[in-house]
Amino acid sequence: METFDIVIIGTGPGGYPAAIRAAQLGASVAIVEREQLGGTCLNWGCIPTKALIAAADLFAHIKHAAELGITVSGASVNYAAMVAHKNKAVQQLRGGVKQLLAANGVKSFSGTASFVDRNTIEAGGQRIAGKKIIIATGSTSALPGFLPKHPRVVESRAFLDLDKLPETMLVLGGGYIGCELACMAALCGVKVTIVELLEDILLLLDPDVRREVRSHMQDKLGIRILTGKALEKITADDRAVRGQCGDETLEAGLLLVSVGRKPVTDGLKLDAAGVKADEKGFITVDDFGRTNVANVFAIGDVTGRTQLAHYATSQGVTVAATACGRKARKNETLVPGVIFTSPEVALVGLTEEEAKKQNRAVITGKFRFSGLGRAIAVAETTGFVKWIADAGTDQLLGAAAVGPHATELIAEATLAIRAELTVAELGRTIHAHPTFSEAWMEAAHAVHGECVHAPPKRKK
Repeated sequence: METFDIVIIGTGPGGYPAAIRAAQLGASVAIVEREQLGGTCLNWGCIPTKALIAAADLFAHIKHAAELGITVSGASVNYAAMVAHKNKAVQQLRGGVKQLLAANGVKSFSGTASFVDRNTIEAGGQRIAGKKIIIATGSTSALPGFLPKHPRVVESRAFLDLDKLPETMLVLGGGYIGCELACMAALCGVKVTIVELLEDILLLLDPDVRREVRSHMQDKLGIRILTGKALEKITADDRAVRGQCGDETLEAGLLLVSVGRKPVTDGLKLDAAGVKADEKGFITVDDFGRTNVANVFAIGDVTGRTQLAHYATSQGVTVAATACGRKARKNETLVPGVIFTSPEVALVGLTEEEAKKQNRAVITGKFRFSGLGRAIAVAETTGFVKWIADAGTDQLLGAAAVGPHATELIAEATLAIRAELTVAELGRTIHAHPTFSEAWMEAAHAVHGECVHAPPKRKK
């Protein structure tokens, strides 16, 4: 039985960076993976979806090229070729992870890991001992038991394995995964209907941001969105999937189920190590990634905290240092969120709704892309950026962006909030012209009614 300083279970965006960081700090490291290096994010999540979305977005731009004086004819979607591009990107990045682990001296093992005791795991028929163990097994799509088992009923992973899109599609769930894939399919010509039980889609967003996204999805992409209703009596056969939504019977060639995720702990045998999980199966950790067992840590989706790949990476790097004996440091709490719908959405820090629930006095400033030189020049004027700031101190507390390049623009807002900048400081920061990032400066000026590129607010 081989013994290592650190043993990591899972090679997703939390696990493999943790392994590399631990190796950089001089630890002997082993990592165990039961499927593919890179985990869900690289193989069946972030990367493949964005590859397909990029192709769909390009097709949409081509169809509107005439606005910029470019005539294009004969453009069409070859979805099988889109999938081939997606697979190539995944394979390239998976190979990169393998090389990085090997270059850092991390020993990889294949198999489903299970605890023998708090210091020993078994995987692929062999036992591996670790002075410290980090669990990074991630999450998987939740499939409710009332759904029929049929090839026409799929979750996101199975959807990404399709080599052909249906003519019509139902999406059960209006969260970010369902909305992203709905937009991608709609851009490629699929007739899409989203059914969400709650009162709106993308409820993590402020109402004004949600309205902007929903309006574009409905009016520009032709997606039908039914909210506040359940999809019931679902059946599937070789011809179609059907379900009852209120008084209406819905029918489509495919049902994509996107109603949440559950932790991947099957086979881990947590009890053998004495590791506790909550009632939903997520592993309980403190702010340092520590479980109730002194030498066992957990990071990423399996902890039930913020379920985002970049948060898992941040946790992995931080927890690896702690496990290697460095001074314990809390996991970061300021986590940007990015949603690759059409239009893109991003947010960080407090939303207006969250600030109200905390009884905080806030001031806001918004600037629409329709007033931005660069946006007008390139004919991408949908949406806006928004700051949320403390009314008493002027400190930036949160931000949101909806529109072109929102997922990239949020990086500046994240840094500004983390640095505890004020609205005035951000507004005085010179932004290059003409760029989309100028919108942040303009929105900061708008907080105090000093925006020179927007009409003044009407006096009450």
